[in-house]
Amino acid sequence: MHGEESLLTDIGLSIIFATILSHIARVLRQPLILGYIIGGALLGQKMGFGLVTNEASIELISEIGLILLLFIIGLEINLGDLAKMGKAMFLLGFLQFSLSVVFVYGAVPLLGLPLGKEKFDLLYLAVALSLSSTLIVVKLLQDKIEINTLSGKLTVGVLVFQDIWAILFMGIQPNLNNPEILKILASVGVIIGLIAFSFSVSKYLLVRIYEASSRSPELVLLTSIMWCFIVCGVAGKAGLSKEMGALVAGMSIAAFPYGADVISKLIGIRDFFVTLFFVALGLKVPLPTFHVIGLSFSIILIMYVARMLTIAPVVIGLKKGVRNGFLTALNLSQISEFSLVIMALGAGFEHITNELKDVILTATIIASVLSTYIIFFNHNIAAVLARWSEKLGYGDSTDEQKEKATGTQSSHDDNSRDIILLGYFRIARAFLANSEAIYPKFSERIIIADYNPAFREELTAKGYKWAYADLAHPDSLQHIGLDKASLIICTISDSFLKGTTNQRLLATLKKLAPNSKIVLTSDEPEEAKKLGKSGASKVIVPGSISGEFLFDYITAELRKV
Repeated sequence: MHGEESLLTDIGLSIIFATILSHIARVLRQPLILGYIIGGALLGQKMGFGLVTNEASIELISEIGLILLLFIIGLEINLGDLAKMGKAMFLLGFLQFSLSVVFVYGAVPLLGLPLGKEKFDLLYLAVALSLSSTLIVVKLLQDKIEINTLSGKLTVGVLVFQDIWAILFMGIQPNLNNPEILKILASVGVIIGLIAFSFSVSKYLLVRIYEASSRSPELVLLTSIMWCFIVCGVAGKAGLSKEMGALVAGMSIAAFPYGADVISKLIGIRDFFVTLFFVALGLKVPLPTFHVIGLSFSIILIMYVARMLTIAPVVIGLKKGVRNGFLTALNLSQISEFSLVIMALGAGFEHITNELKDVILTATIIASVLSTYIIFFNHNIAAVLARWSEKLGYGDSTDEQKEKATGTQSSHDDNSRDIILLGYFRIARAFLANSEAIYPKFSERIIIADYNPAFREELTAKGYKWAYADLAHPDSLQHIGLDKASLIICTISDSFLKGTTNQRLLATLKKLAPNSKIVLTSDEPEEAKKLGKSGASKVIVPGSISGEFLFDYITAELRKV
């Protein structure tokens, strides 16, 4: 009875401290995972108040949380969607991880860092530093509304491939002590067999169970958890880790229509157990020493260099843009929670030293904090890196720059294009779609200035002129012909502008194009009035336009009654 009371007290304290520290992290705009880990550290005996005395019980519950976490990650890996990403995404996903592992494996001994005492330390370090945090990246990109940008899609694509690499590594972990090629191939064969078993049962049996229980949310939830633990058990019997089984179980459900419904029902339970998992990690955080902190910053620096060298050049080589290459690398500049899982499993197999585990945990916490600011200012940092890259001959140069360099600039084309559209986002796309339907030749008058080259070929094929421009930096706007424009339109509000505001943009445009009419966009009517007073010819307020349309529609319908 005393043990049960101790367990309940420890769980209660874990949730209380995790919640309080998460609120502090939210106020400081840090990832919530950081609050969980620090909450655990404050509860632990190594650097906290020593309030949690039954760490073994917390470990057991956190292991369940880890299994559910990996089950959810598996649910979000849709192999069908992965196949639609194209060859370029597959190449980026393959090269990023493999080149990063090679780089870290070679850089750590070269720099003389005192790591790698055990024979697998260096391998685990290389794998850990090659994986990025899905939880942190997706959350921050969603907050910035950048998930659906080209750099956002590239970032998420790389994260998916990293998860798959992690799955493969977890599959061969148990056999690393006897790394014979036949045993490794046997492990891969067992993984393939487990995937085939899971997908077959899911397709022919589980789908019928879900259909029969679809009207009962409780049964859907219980069936999902049951399936997760069945596959975990099969994986354990086959010599694989239970965590590996959880991932495969999730993937087998994600391939079918009910995957999204299962995720929505599992999220609440997952979050509870995941909180305890990261609190349990925090309980193990050692009292930081200058030695551990110094090593942590050293490997974080290696990780940053690895991201830049293995992502940006590949994205640039695939002709996705220099700016997007740097943005993708910056977005992925942190250490994954998956890395902590792999290190925890490695410690269980006695593959790595406790010192390395402590260093990776400390580095993960530090990198999580730094990553928040890196992603928040990713466009500003990427712009600086892009300018440096351009000096070396690698830049998102515009048609005008190329024409000036070769002396083949067409004055006729420049003079005929007197409408400049700054940014190619939702409203701009709708505007062009309507103009194409009503007045097809309108495209001959328009220059579309944007930093994302993803739509360049499509737009130029329709007769538009595409030009590279970073709205946050006036020097990139000077060469697109603003001084000759009769009308300049920006359909992007402050919520979506990166590195500038419409007020600052208006001031720049008035200097560069004093004779042009300027149309801007604002989310708030009050801000629209300020822009009008500052010199904007017209300010679009999408919310007001939608409200007017809705009012007209409803009043028209009411007249029919």
